[in-house]
Amino acid sequence: MRLQKLHTGLPLCLLGLMLAGCCKNSQTTSCDNASNNNTSAGSSDGSGNSVRFNQPSGIAVDAGGNLFVSDTGNNTIRKITAAGVATTIAGSAGNAGSTDGNAQNALFNQPGGIAVDNAGNLYVADTQNDTIRKVTAAGAVSTLAGSPGQSGQADGSAGNARFNQPWGVVLDAAGNLYVADTGNDTVRKISPAGVVTTLAGTAGNVGSQDGSGSSASFNLPQGIAIDSAANLYVADTGNNTIRKLTQAGVVSTLAGTAGNSGSSDGSGPRASFNQPNGIVVDSSGNVRITDSANQLLRSASASGVVSTLAGNVGNAGAADGSGNKASFNQPKGIASDSANNLYVADTGNNLLRKVTPGGQVTTLLSGGNGSSCLCLFNF
Repeated sequence: MRLQKLHTGLPLCLLGLMLAGCCKNSQTTSCDNASNNNTSAGSSDGSGNSVRFNQPSGIAVDAGGNLFVSDTGNNTIRKITAAGVATTIAGSAGNAGSTDGNAQNALFNQPGGIAVDNAGNLYVADTQNDTIRKVTAAGAVSTLAGSPGQSGQADGSAGNARFNQPWGVVLDAAGNLYVADTGNDTVRKISPAGVVTTLAGTAGNVGSQDGSGSSASFNLPQGIAIDSAANLYVADTGNNTIRKLTQAGVVSTLAGTAGNSGSSDGSGPRASFNQPNGIVVDSSGNVRITDSANQLLRSASASGVVSTLAGNVGNAGAADGSGNKASFNQPKGIASDSANNLYVADTGNNLLRKVTPGGQVTTLLSGGNGSSCLCLFNF
């Protein structure tokens, strides 16, 4: 299954090939009424249970504890303060487009991953526009790299570069931005000057090969994270693996086995995943992963030992609780704060969740009862 552009009249497709294409004969649909928790879609700002999201997917946290969310179904960027107040800082709910500008005058088209720098600037993978956008702390939106609606794989400066449905983004300490260019099956790098290069993989070459630079291959990589030594970690969604990428461009498989889906804990290839998506490295060096099709939150050590932190394998829901008493519905984006608490964009539930290092799950903001309809892709 390869990526295809979404038709604007179709519902978002959230599992595995998120936003890559909508339900077809080779896919099954899951319209799940989420138990007693609060899962209706909407775009309301505010606090507490007055706040609504529409299939949030990317999430980032700054040093002050503020959360920033790519509210994918609303085509907006949202902010949730440490006090729990949600506002829309850029984009206009229900209006897709690629216009640069201030706050609600700017438009997005199903934004995906999001990152925040120390100055409060946001970097957004504007997935269906095939661009990378920048949002200043004042809400001014510009296009950092790529050209709206022009997919491709070209390296180059700013608007001369091309992407193909980019998803994950992460910053290093020097201000370089790394992008999981999902449709191209590559990992890209954008320098602070806006110069785009391909760090690993070859556009159009789908595979699971470890190696250096263009000799390595990926299969629909989505999430991307970085550790304190500037090593990158990639949720290689189509391969059901977690990959490690050094600054020298050397790719290895940290955990999972390509083509083998499952939910087993264990070391290296003995562990298994089912369409891993979001990924973050916490301050202790733990690699935290949203294992989307398994409805789990997983953890991998630096040596590749995998365990399950929260969720009930194969059981979608919105229950809070500890460990396997909690449930998720197609969790995607994930972020970690200085205390190693995790924040999860629980996409299918239209919720944001908080997970302590010990695996206690709570819902940060919630809405009214509802349901979600997801496209379940068969790789």
